[in-house]
Amino acid sequence: MTVHHVVEGDGEPLIMSSSLGTTHRMWDPNVPALTTRYRVVGYDHPGHGHSPPGPRTIEGLAHEVLTLADDLGLERFAFSGISLGGFLGIWLGANAPERLDRLFLCCTAPRLPPAQQWLDRAANVRAHGVEFIADSVLARWFTPGFPDRARYRELLTSTPAEGYARCCEAIAPMDLRDELGRIKVPTTVIFGRHDPVTGNEPRRLLAEVGDVVELDGAHLASVEAAGAFNEALLSA
Repeated sequence: MTVHHVVEGDGEPLIMSSSLGTTHRMWDPNVPALTTRYRVVGYDHPGHGHSPPGPRTIEGLAHEVLTLADDLGLERFAFSGISLGGFLGIWLGANAPERLDRLFLCCTAPRLPPAQQWLDRAANVRAHGVEFIADSVLARWFTPGFPDRARYRELLTSTPAEGYARCCEAIAPMDLRDELGRIKVPTTVIFGRHDPVTGNEPRRLLAEVGDVVELDGAHLASVEAAGAFNEALLSA
């Protein structure tokens, strides 16, 4: 399967992998600046946006990235992943380092226990739709003063329930802590200062993987602090 994707710019290839419940459009605040250096490939996770439903494992979702790169003729590429996209970045950095020139891990973690919360979320979304969990998700994505919440709420609630639920089921058993020590790709780790999702253990573990940049935002810090995020990717 080739996921739905959009390519902009003509520089170094950079695949950008979004969060759970968003599409490649979450990178709209970043792409214009990043195309000054990169050929930016944004894509929709399986079951999101215009991509059909797909795997229920982190490994399977990461292989979709490699398939996309193969289809685009990209032997090597930089990879930027936020949240769910960052989980895939950890897997790729540990298991396919020969494909990566550089890795950016943003607002992510090697695991997000307890597993049951993700299984419960998958069940709720299947039963009631993504709208059912939208308010609680938005509260984690952005600080209270962020002005453009309505746009990202619409992006979230337009996500097909099955695609969202399958990605929750991929996250539930995830434990990538042992993979971190295998990442030898040059890596930048980006945190949101007010991110309620990534706790102290993920921050401590990821800080050992690469250079650390802290942004003044919550879980979607690439949106809320877009300028600083862009600078981190352009200056690496």
